[in-house]
Amino acid sequence: MSDFFSSGWSIFVAAATVVSLMACLVLLFAAARRRAPSGAVDDNTTGHVWDEDLREMNNPLPRWWMILFVITVLFAFAYLALYPGLGSHDGSLNWSSRSQYETEQARASATMAPLYARFASMDETALARDTQAMGIGERLFINNCATCHGSDARGSKGFPNLTDNDWLWGGSFATIQQTIAEGRNGVMPPMAAALGNSDDVRNVAHYVLSLSGSPHDSVAAQLGKPKFAVCAACHGADGKGNPALGAANLTDKVWLHGWGEQAVVAMVNGGKNNVMPAHAARFSAEQIRVLAAYVWNLSQGGKVANNP
Repeated sequence: MSDFFSSGWSIFVAAATVVSLMACLVLLFAAARRRAPSGAVDDNTTGHVWDEDLREMNNPLPRWWMILFVITVLFAFAYLALYPGLGSHDGSLNWSSRSQYETEQARASATMAPLYARFASMDETALARDTQAMGIGERLFINNCATCHGSDARGSKGFPNLTDNDWLWGGSFATIQQTIAEGRNGVMPPMAAALGNSDDVRNVAHYVLSLSGSPHDSVAAQLGKPKFAVCAACHGADGKGNPALGAANLTDKVWLHGWGEQAVVAMVNGGKNNVMPAHAARFSAEQIRVLAAYVWNLSQGGKVANNP
């Protein structure tokens, strides 16, 4: 693969581009100077006849068409001189899509700076009660977070519901900011080998279901309780989870990856690796703060914003 990054490919692309443009001009002038083949009748036709009476005329290309074609090729040469297009040549204007994006982002940040400066002195409660801040937070959420968490922020299988008060990593304003900025990587390792055989896995699954009062086999749950000690390292002896590790609370009835014996057994056997990507490079610190306040208010059921 390293061969594709050598300078030879850049030279090849540049040469192919220039030769192609020159070939267009050569083809144009060659076609314009082409005459009817020898033996053709002297009636301004090529001598070719189809369907008995359809004759191919030998009229030259319209001058306006030729001029427009030449202008198009000359424009292509001018464009390639000014902008990237000839291999690794940057163009005399040194333009790039990245530089344009960064310029537009800097301009947008400068425009929004006075507004975000006002938000900087507000705590999460004040932000949640500020209509403008919540409007910005909503747009940031819909444009960037709704793909996974849904436009209503209620999530779906594998994607947490942000409108309740159940948090894997903690739901404080500061923690939400950290989650948005740095992302999260929740790992549930496969535990079947540590628990024993398939019966042990099934028994532990029923014990886990019993912790939340979900329908379960009480006999299997009692047999699985001693084996739950393996799981307690992350989920705690009482099964209430550990926000420091992102370990889920097993005593409520919130099931992120599915509910019931089959779902729990599949989780124990196969494990799970859930990733929340970091957004620090995408958002400014001020945007993260406003977005975190919006999400925090959602988890309070919108009560903060509605009760000034």
